[in-house]
Amino acid sequence: MDYTTQPLRFKIKKALCYVRLYGLRRTWLKIRAQYHMKKRFAALPAPSRRRNRHAHVGIIGCGNFGFSTIAYYLTRNYGHVIRAAMDIDVHRAASLGRRFGACYYTDDAEELLCDPAIDLVFIASNHASHAEYAIRALEEGKSVHIEKPHVVTEDQLTRLCSAMANAPGAVALGFNRPGSRLGRAIKRYLDAESGPAMYNWFVAGHELPPDHWYFKPEEGGRVLGNLCHWTDFLYQMVAPEDRYPIRIVPARSHQSECDIAVSYVFRDGSIGAITFSAKGQVLEGVTERLSAQRGNALVFMQDFKSMVVKVFDRTYSMSTFHRDHGHQDTIRRSYQMVRPAGTKPGGASIRYVWETGQLFLKTKQALEQNQELTIDGYHDILSHHAIPLCSR
Repeated sequence: MDYTTQPLRFKIKKALCYVRLYGLRRTWLKIRAQYHMKKRFAALPAPSRRRNRHAHVGIIGCGNFGFSTIAYYLTRNYGHVIRAAMDIDVHRAASLGRRFGACYYTDDAEELLCDPAIDLVFIASNHASHAEYAIRALEEGKSVHIEKPHVVTEDQLTRLCSAMANAPGAVALGFNRPGSRLGRAIKRYLDAESGPAMYNWFVAGHELPPDHWYFKPEEGGRVLGNLCHWTDFLYQMVAPEDRYPIRIVPARSHQSECDIAVSYVFRDGSIGAITFSAKGQVLEGVTERLSAQRGNALVFMQDFKSMVVKVFDRTYSMSTFHRDHGHQDTIRRSYQMVRPAGTKPGGASIRYVWETGQLFLKTKQALEQNQELTIDGYHDILSHHAIPLCSR
């Protein structure tokens, strides 16, 4: 939905809702991001090309998320560290660059990727281009943060993992929910118990028009664009030795992209279920609820804002002042792959990049074919792919 075209009453109601959820500063940036998306300069501003020895970060993809989340948290936490902003829509690149003090903006990715002053690239472009830009950044010796999904095909997944094995830079993925305050607490409480677990996600997403770019065949659809958040969360909740093989059981009607349910049965008997509904617009944004149990621990979490945990005869409550999906912590962790300077880059392992990518790709396949699939872990597919196993 284009909020800028809605009646004033709706705009006020939406803004007040977001102030309650995210605070005044974050809401203001979200509002500005809506107008940023439609920004058109009568004459493009001249890039400053100013000298700033602290600027070393490139952003590829200057859309809503790049503006209101990546650039915002980078600047808020580290100052003017953005050296270059790139988007195929040069007006968006100029708008983000000017707002966050970038040294220059461009619509040529190669200009940014070949810039020796940039050692870290955040990628938030269209989904099909994520892996391609990441591979090029790794080839240029840079570290890279890839927003979800990191790939849209198995070929991209194979090539990305191969590039990781042969490049000095580190890779981070933009799956923010497990690293949020409540996400960490959920794992802590459940890990304290033993035996298989049950996880049940209900997610209400935005209804998208049929011509939305998410639905272009090359972009991967909503399973790769949205559902991957929760497939990754389930993956991270289950211990590595307990995951594989994973059985994927889909349930759908006439659509494979939304109004769907999918269940996962893990090696240890743990079961995870995700129900994704997209029947209308949701004033508060994506709404999500998790119910989980392992051993004596029962978890009830709503929208990464409040949570109740019951462990036998004790009850624990947690809440955050504002909704916290873990975006700020994720941006910080990615930034710390290269700063402070001189430290050894740390990031995602090839195993993790492969397995979480394979999980959402096979989920999409299971839903499209409307039939059950079973997948194996990284060790079990090494004989079929020339990808070295690396602990990096």
